[in-house]
Amino acid sequence: MNLGHNNLSMTPKMANLFEQKYPNITQWVEEFGWIEIGEAEYSESLIRAFNEGGLVWENIDDYASLDEAFQSLENSLKEWIKENE
Repeated sequence: MNLGHNNLSMTPKMANLFEQKYPNITQWVEEFGWIEIGEAEYSESLIRAFNEGGLVWENIDDYASLDEAFQSLENSLKEWIKENE
């Protein structure tokens, strides 16, 4: 699985676990765009999703964990994919 422009590689077991827990994030990076995680000069968000048109989603809330932030992204991308496929 390729998680964006940096070609982050995972072991098959790690990729399988990620795909099971976050199927919409997986579909996003395989078919629609990429995600950025971490600080950025241009944004205060922790996680951002982009496609060729630019920013599609960024978190606006504070999360107790990275998993909680990923779940928010997962839910938002599910809606985006449903509306745009």
